[in-house]
Amino acid sequence: MIKQKNYKKTLTACYLGFVTQAISANFTPLLFLTFKGTYGISLEKIALIPLTFYLTQFIVDIAAAKFADKIGYRLCVIASQVLSSAGLVALTILPDCLPSNAFAGILIAVVLYAIGSGLIEVLLSPIVEACPFENKAGVMSLLHSFYCWGAVSVILGSTLFFAVFGIGCWKILTILWALIPLYNAVNFISCPIEKLGEDGTSMSIGQLLRVPMFWMMIFLMVCAGASEATMAQWASAFTESALKVSKMVGDLAGPCLFAAFMGVSRMLYGKLSYKLNLVKTMLLCGFFAAVCYLLASLAAWAILGLTGCALCGLAVGIMWPGTISLSSRKCPAGGTAMFAFLALAGDLGATVSPAMVGKVAEITGENLKNGLLAATIFPIAMTMGLFFIYKNAVKKN
Repeated sequence: MIKQKNYKKTLTACYLGFVTQAISANFTPLLFLTFKGTYGISLEKIALIPLTFYLTQFIVDIAAAKFADKIGYRLCVIASQVLSSAGLVALTILPDCLPSNAFAGILIAVVLYAIGSGLIEVLLSPIVEACPFENKAGVMSLLHSFYCWGAVSVILGSTLFFAVFGIGCWKILTILWALIPLYNAVNFISCPIEKLGEDGTSMSIGQLLRVPMFWMMIFLMVCAGASEATMAQWASAFTESALKVSKMVGDLAGPCLFAAFMGVSRMLYGKLSYKLNLVKTMLLCGFFAAVCYLLASLAAWAILGLTGCALCGLAVGIMWPGTISLSSRKCPAGGTAMFAFLALAGDLGATVSPAMVGKVAEITGENLKNGLLAATIFPIAMTMGLFFIYKNAVKKN
């Protein structure tokens, strides 16, 4: 008798994989001022930490398009968890081992867990896509909601830990967070993992780059990454400046609320997707996101601006996973390379747009509202792209 494969175990491992990515992306920024005070690192150098993180992810996204299929999903995804855990542990050890250059120790640790994070971003979606689940769009949306819940858990859990034990115990908390990917590596060793497409059925990178619809998906992914990351990265600063509150309150009322609403959006779509048309739903969300950006940037009352900030999470929630699901439908033979390029496009949007917001704000007299107003172009552009896809589908029918 053939034992049936337990794909729910695969899904659970992928859920924890996105929690791991949320730890990698959101925990270290909470320690920036601690690094400054403990190791005497300037804010100018500290600004290089997120740049190093996202640049490393870029490189991994590009490389994974070539080597992930050859090495195999299982080995790569186990490495993603081990490297994420190793990077977090290294964060507690290397700065003290290099007292003359603690910053170099921090960057080495960041590169380690950023490689893990990049592999997670590229691999988890195709691993789930290859599983024989019904309602793939709903499963994909639910999968990506775990990044949001991971982000909320990291911000709330770390804030509570520091309030009880003090910021001086940050190394203990870092080790505790590192146990999650280490445990999850064991899950990936034993869970069933299928290959996305049989050998020879997936497009080569050259073939993929010649498909016009693929470039439309890349465009949507850049807009999705920009729409999501801009508000996520600037929500805390916006809340602090608009409401005149402390950083702790700003973190909880800004990015934490945003991430919570984004998680709710993805969970709701995961449950209701079988009743909804993906393109129409994304079109509505793109329009709603543009409204939220306008509310945050133009509202005369601070509380309305915060409302726009928080509800933006609800609006952008399905943009990233929705684009992945749409790409799988429009380019079914895209293979791992397609998922890698989509991750690269999302990261590109997530890097360019927040930087643009900061630049516009600086040019206009440190006015963050003007920066967010400029970023409204991304949800608007995404709405236009989705409308084009929708009209083409209507014409064909």
